[in-house]
Amino acid sequence: MLQSSSQNKKPSTHDSIEPLGQGRIIGRRPVGVVDIGSNSVRLVIYEGNSRALTVLFNEKVLSGLGKGLAQTNRLDGQAVSSALNALKRFRRLADQAGVEALYPLATAASREAVNGPEFLSAAEAAIGRPIAILSGEDEARYAAEGVMSGFHKPDGIVGDLGGGSLELVEVANGQLGQGLTLPLGGLRLRDIAGGDLKQAQSVADSHVASSALARQGTGRPFYAVGGTWRNLARLHMEQAGYPLHVMHGYTLAAGGSLDKFLDSVVSGDPDRLPGIAAVSKSRRALLAYGAVTMRSVMKFLKPSSIVTSALGVREGYLHSLLPEEERDLDPLIEAARELAVLRSRSPDHAEELVTWSTRTFEAFGIVESEEEKRLRAAACLLADIGWRAHPDYRGRQSLSIITHAAFPAIDHRGRAYLGLTNFFRHEGTFEQTQVPDLETLVDSHLLERARMLGSLFRVTYLLTASMPGVLDRFRWAQDPRGGFTLVIPAELGDLIGERPEGRLQQFSKLVGQPLRLEAR
Repeated sequence: MLQSSSQNKKPSTHDSIEPLGQGRIIGRRPVGVVDIGSNSVRLVIYEGNSRALTVLFNEKVLSGLGKGLAQTNRLDGQAVSSALNALKRFRRLADQAGVEALYPLATAASREAVNGPEFLSAAEAAIGRPIAILSGEDEARYAAEGVMSGFHKPDGIVGDLGGGSLELVEVANGQLGQGLTLPLGGLRLRDIAGGDLKQAQSVADSHVASSALARQGTGRPFYAVGGTWRNLARLHMEQAGYPLHVMHGYTLAAGGSLDKFLDSVVSGDPDRLPGIAAVSKSRRALLAYGAVTMRSVMKFLKPSSIVTSALGVREGYLHSLLPEEERDLDPLIEAARELAVLRSRSPDHAEELVTWSTRTFEAFGIVESEEEKRLRAAACLLADIGWRAHPDYRGRQSLSIITHAAFPAIDHRGRAYLGLTNFFRHEGTFEQTQVPDLETLVDSHLLERARMLGSLFRVTYLLTASMPGVLDRFRWAQDPRGGFTLVIPAELGDLIGERPEGRLQQFSKLVGQPLRLEAR
C-alpha cells in the first residue's frame, strides 16, 4: 500500500528507519539485475520490484564478450577482464544502494563459448551471487515479458537484438508463444559476414525467412528491444526533428520512409550520418548490422510498424517474479498513482478526481473509449504534481515532467495528451510558443478532450483547495432552463465566488452546455 510522502518524516537519531529521501516510495526495497550480454555488461537497480519499475541506478560497460566468438568459439581475454572488473564494481554499488535482491543473468556469449564455464565461475565470484544462464528461449520469453510490462495489452512480435543473437517471440492476449533464437546479434553477424554488409544481409535474410515466425507478424506491430535498435530509433528521431525525445513507444510505420532510412544507415559512413551525434561513438559500429537485421524483419515478418521498447529481458525477468494479481494491474495507472503520492498535495484528492471526472463525463453524455478512460484516469492522478513550481512555470514544468517521465504502457499520443491536459489546467490556454509541435502528436479529438478535462480541473481546484473530502459531495443536476447545475452542499455555499464562476463558464463553452453553480 502506497503511503503519502507526508508520512515520510525525517527520522531522529533514535529512529531505526534509514534516512531515505522523501522522493522515494516508503516500504520499497531496491532490487537489481546484472545483465551479462554479448556486447555489454549492465547493472540496473530499481526502487523495488513493482508493476511500474523506477530506475535508481543504471550503468553499462561495453566489454564485448561476444567479439570474435563466431571464429574462435572463445570469449576474448581482454573482454573477460573488462567484464569481471565491471562485475566487481557492480557488486560494490549494489551493496552501497542497499539492494535487497540481486539477479545476475548471462546470455548468448557466456552460454555458448568453450571457456564460458570458466568465465561464469569467475563472474560468480566477482558478483557474489549465482548467475542464471538463460537459454535462447529464456531470453525470448523474458524480452516478451518486458514488453508486456511496458505496453498496454501488446499484440505482435517481440524481437530482442543483442550482441550475439536475435530472439523472437509472439505475444497476444497476455500470452507468450514459443520463443526462438537466431545467430543475428550485431557482433556475431559482423563476424560471420567478415565485415561485409552485403553478406550480412544474405545471412540475416536466410535466418529470418526460414524462422517459424516468418509472416506471422503481418499487419501487427513489431516490438524492437535492445540497445542497437534503440539507437537506430534515436537516430531516426533526430533526423526527423521529432518533438518528443522519449524512446519508449517511439513508433515508425512500415513502408517507404523507414526503408529509405534503413538503406541510408547500411550504405553510409556511420560517423557522417545526419544526426549521428545523438548516438554514442561506442554504439555506431553496429548500427548498420542492426539496420540489416531490421530490413530482414520488415521483409519476412511484414509488420505494420516498428515500436521501440525501452524495457526488455531485465524488466521481463522481474515482471515474471510478481504475483499474478500485481501483473494484472495497469502499469500506467500505477506509475501515475506513485507520482501523485510523491509530488501532489493530496494523493487522496487525486483519486477523488478520477471518480469526479467519471461522474461529470457520464452526466454530460461524453462517450469515451476504454483507452480514453484510462488516459483520463492517469491525467487526474497527475493533475497536481506541479504545485511546488513557481506559478508562472507550473504549466510548462508539469508538461515537461509528464511527457518525459518514464511511464510504461503509453504511446506518444497519450503522453502528449497527459502533458497538455496538465498544461491547460495551469495555463488555461495552449500557446504555440510554449508547447512547440507537441500538439501535432495528438489528433483534434484527443486535443479537445485535453482542453475539456484541464478546464474541469481548473473549476474543481478552486472549490476544493486541492484537498480531499468534498468532491464526493458535489453533483451535477439537470437544469430545467437547459444544461446542468453544479450543486454543492448549502453548508459549503461560501465556496462559490467570482473566480470559480468564471472558470465554470470557460468549461461550459468547451462542453457546449449551459452550466450554473448553486448551493443547496
